[in-house]
Order: sequence, then structure tokens, then C-alpha cells
Amino acid sequence: MLDMDLLKAFVSVVDAGGFTRAGERVHRTQSTVSQQIRRLEDQLGHQLLVRDARGVTPTAEGERLLGYARRILALGAEAKAALSGAAPALVVRLGIPDDFALAALTQVIADFARARPGVRLAVECGLSCDIAAAFARGDLDIALVKREPSSGPALAVWPERLVWVTGRDVAVDPDTVPLVAFRQGCLYRNRAVHALEKAGRAWRIAYECPSLIGIDAALAGGLGVAVLSALSLYRREPSLRVLSAADLWPPIPPTELALRVADPACAATRDLAALVAGFCDREAACAAAA
Repeated sequence: MLDMDLLKAFVSVVDAGGFTRAGERVHRTQSTVSQQIRRLEDQLGHQLLVRDARGVTPTAEGERLLGYARRILALGAEAKAALSGAAPALVVRLGIPDDFALAALTQVIADFARARPGVRLAVECGLSCDIAAAFARGDLDIALVKREPSSGPALAVWPERLVWVTGRDVAVDPDTVPLVAFRQGCLYRNRAVHALEKAGRAWRIAYECPSLIGIDAALAGGLGVAVLSALSLYRREPSLRVLSAADLWPPIPPTELALRVADPACAATRDLAALVAGFCDREAACAAAA
């Protein structure tokens, strides 16, 4: 039998991104949490976590365990609540991309949370490839992702026009294009590289960052160019400019924004998905009119 305390320590380390912060969450010392992870690894016969420059991340075996661990812990909490007579909290898990009008969408989510005090929201924000993988593992109930057009079922989709972007007053090196990009696996990064190679233009990764804030700062600072969605640009500060085909920038095939909902879905999940869909409809209309 898997020890619930060990599973809780494992999930806490993954969610917190490190042993120290995980220890604060479960009220244990860093060394105690490390020992718990080692015991769990010994029980399962696999290394579950690896330390790298970005912190602590799960191995392939750890990724597989993570979904089971979350469900086991949730079932344990549900069983305890059922026997105590208290109704278990309803959890709706939402994944959203970092680069899609995040502040405005967060307000929609916050309004939903205030209107539904009996629902606990768990929101994950990051790259679409990570959100899609979490949805496929069953770790999310709703996923808003950037993807290839018509690449699977979805509750709703919105076309994305991709554009080349740089700083307002930046002169781009015409010989070797300096790319500002999200980390490997990002759809926009792949689009940029393929478009440049198809056009026969040399390129290099000048700046890599996992967050939109870092991408914007690098572009405004003159570190290079990036491929971004026109849908996500109309709300942004005027520190960026779009590069046109007239400036010899190659065209980029469109992508799409897709909203996916797990099946079956509870009423709260369906209601939140409808709010997110309505928000996306309004954003798409505003971007088209801008």
C-alpha cells in the first residue's frame, strides 16, 4: 500500500517546485521531506524527481505517478469528509496559457470564484504544451490551449493570426535573426524557426524565457524578434511593433486557441467553461476590431 503521507510530500514538492517550499506547506523540514521522497522512490523502485537549473521536476515515472497521487489524496479527503458528515469541497481544475490576456481572464475566474463559494478553483498557468499534457493525464477539468488548427475535439475554437514582433524602436539584424522565444515545445517558437528556415534566413535563439513578462521585456529591450498571436497583442503596452511582409518577414501559418472540457463534467465545470468561452469570444471580436 502506498503511504498517504509520502504521496502528499511528493505532490507538495512537485507543486512547490522545491523541497524547502514543500516542507513549509506540509509543516516538515526540508530533510524530512527529502527522506519521505527517498522512501517513496524505494517503495516504487523508480527515481521520481530530478533537480535542475529550474528547480525540482518529476521524471517520466514521477509524471505517471502524479495523477494517481492526486486522485488517491482526493479520495482520501472525500472519504474522511463523508465519515465526518462534512460535504467534500468541489474542485474545478483549470489550465490557461500565460500569453492570453491573463489579467482580464483572471478577473473572470475571480468573479466565478466569488459567486461560487462552495467551489474550490485550482488554476494552472503555463505553456500550452504543458497544459495539454496535464489535461491528457486527467489533471485538469478545463484546458485553454494554443494548438495546430483542427487537431482534435474541443468545446470551442478561435483562429489565431501569428505575427512577427519586436521592440518599438529596435533595428533587427537582417543577417542572422535573433529570436526571443518561449522554451522548447512552444508552438510559436516552432512556427518561427520553420518560417525562417523555409525562407532561407539564418537565425539564433537570443533569449529564451518561460513567461510572457520576460518575452515582452526582452523585445522592448531590443534583444530580438518573436512570433506572437495578434489576439494577445491588442491589450499590450505600445512598446512593441509588428513587422510586416513588406519588411521581408516570411508569413506564418495560423494556429488556433481551443477550449477543452473533460467528460463527464460537473455543473460548476460546465459553467466556468461557458464563462471562459464567452470571454474568448469577446477578446476575438475586440482584437478583430482593433
